[in-house]
This record gives sequence, C-alpha cells and structure tokens, in this order.
Amino acid sequence: MQLTQLPDTAMRFEIIKKDRDARAGLLETDRGLIHTPAFMPVGTIGTVKSMSPEELKEIGAEIILSNTYHLYLRPGHEIISSLGGIHKFMNWDRPVLTDSGGFQVFSLSALRKIEEDGVHFKSHLDGSMHFLGPKEAMEIQSLLGSDIAMALDDCTPYPSTYEYAMNSLFRTIQWAEQCKAFQREGQALFGIVQGSLYEDLRRKSIEELTDIGFDGYAAGGLSVGEPKEDMHRMIYFTAPLLPADKPRYLMGIGELGDVLKAVEAGFDMFDCVMPTRNARNGTLFTSTGKISIKREEFKADKGPLDPDCECPACRNYSRGYLRHLFLSREILSMRLNTIHNLYFYLKFFRNMRESITEGKFMEFRHKWTGIF
Repeated sequence: MQLTQLPDTAMRFEIIKKDRDARAGLLETDRGLIHTPAFMPVGTIGTVKSMSPEELKEIGAEIILSNTYHLYLRPGHEIISSLGGIHKFMNWDRPVLTDSGGFQVFSLSALRKIEEDGVHFKSHLDGSMHFLGPKEAMEIQSLLGSDIAMALDDCTPYPSTYEYAMNSLFRTIQWAEQCKAFQREGQALFGIVQGSLYEDLRRKSIEELTDIGFDGYAAGGLSVGEPKEDMHRMIYFTAPLLPADKPRYLMGIGELGDVLKAVEAGFDMFDCVMPTRNARNGTLFTSTGKISIKREEFKADKGPLDPDCECPACRNYSRGYLRHLFLSREILSMRLNTIHNLYFYLKFFRNMRESITEGKFMEFRHKWTGIF
C-alpha cells in the first residue's frame, strides 16, 4: 500500500479501511509507524509518569505526547536541544507530538494577559512572568525536535459568549497563520479548531484553517467543563467537516465512552492523562469496567486484577497485593497500576482498529457502551 506524502514534511498518512465514518489508518513518520485510531500516552515533561520508554514500547505505545509549556519552563528548550533534542533527552526513538502550550497557559497560569500577538503568563512553578506567541511556540517546538508540532491556539473557556468565542477564534486563526510561516522543514504541523459550542464558529474555524493548509487538524476547546451532550454534539458536528485525507486529532478527551463516539464520528488521534492519573489514584480499568483497588473487598482477593488482561500486573500479582501496595503508598503500586491502565488502553485501541478493518466497529461499540 502506498502512503500519501504530506507536503513539506516527513509525515505520510493513509486511510486503509472505513466502517461507516470510523477510520483505520496509518500515520508514518521517519521515526516510526502509528496505527490509527491511536492513543498517545501523555509524557508532559518528557516522561510518562512511573514508566520507562522500554516499558512503553513493550506494551505497544507508538507515539507519546509532551508539552511545550512545561518543557520551556523546566529544564528549558535550549537545554533539551543541547542534549540532543526530546528523543535523545528521554531515550524515546519513536514519534513525539508536542502540544503548543496554549491549553496549559489557559488552565495552569494564575495570571495571564492575552494580546493579539500572544499571551503574557505567570509561571505556576515560581511566579516568574513569560511571553508565548506563535513565533515562540514554534521556535520552542523546533528546538525540542518533535515529529508533530501544534499551532498555538487561544483555548476558549466554557461558558463563553458568542462575541468572546468569535474573538478567540479569530485570534487562533491569526496565530495559526503565523505558526505556519515558522514551520520547520521536516516537522509536521497541526492546526487547532476552536469556536466553543457555536457550530457556525466551528465551521468558520475549519474553513480558515484548511485555507492556510496544515498536515493535520485538531479539535480543541472541548472537555473544558461543558455538558457531555454538548461535547458529543460538537464531536459529531466537527469531524466530517475536517479534510478526509488528513489525520484528525481530538485533544484531551480520553474517557473510553467518549472515544467510541469520536471514532464513530471519524477522529483518528487521542491523548489523555486519564489512564495514568487514575492509576496513581487507585482507579483501574478492566474488561468489566472501572474499579477502585482500595476497596475492602479486595483485601484477601487472590485473583488477578483482570482475568482477561495479559499485562505484567495481571500476570504476576493478585488484587490483594495491588491493594496492599496502594494503601502502603509504595512506588511499585504507581508503576504496576500505570502499566496495567496503559496496557488496557492500548489493547482497547488495537481491538477497536481491528473491529474497523473487519467491518465490525458497531459491534465493538455496542459491546463497550455502558461499561465505560
């Protein structure tokens, strides 16, 4: 099968099978192949918490996400560049996508001032003031050396008035155009759709971004506090408007029930801290749904966490032991729980891709609907 070369980048993308609007595809970079729909474990500061790169490979991770905002503040993009770039820095030789930092400025900075040329913000680490604009976001991502960069966007909060959302949208379009001008050769660049919950603004955003032309397109500004039904409505509205021959990325949404809807709508890429953060809090994903390993009923349970799972935690340890580790606040608890949750997610995505290629996605969705 011939993959389609995307202009001016080392990235190629091809849809190999559709089941209704659900798509199974291949996204290829110089550092490796990504099967879509794809889940990207979140390595915000250059590490997926408690996991080594070798372990991530063993459980099937093909790409991870790191973050411009965090790596800029610590240790600094110049330091990472001097140490060989993000891949060498963290010993990960597969693809890396870097978020531009727009969402983190929106969600973490206690003080920020948005202007037409960028945003002044206060570091959540030490209170120092910084500026991030399109040029800075692209320069940082260029020095990090990620395979896929994201254009800087103004993440619209919920709720927002129509006027606020419109001004935020046009600011995002202006920044996207500038980011495109600073795109480094060989580094793919995705534009980010904004527009809050207003369909005409989402449509306008897509039209403007496609006129600029990006290697892929992401839907942002969702899962920021809006009701689920509104988020789902925007997922189904947005996906078919995005270019069919480019990867479609739904940012920051990882609840598996939401993922099923998004894949049904036609999205290809996902990231979320849910499996790793829940693991550290003792909430684990199983074939029968989520469980809290700290519950009393597991105290003397000799069985595996999930009999249908083949991850190292399920192969080698009992629920009783996993509960003991968690309540004892042992580091091993964090590691085993994280390995299990990420293994579960990556296997879920593999099985979902297989269901699409076999023309059985709706059966797959029906099986899991109500469990997550």
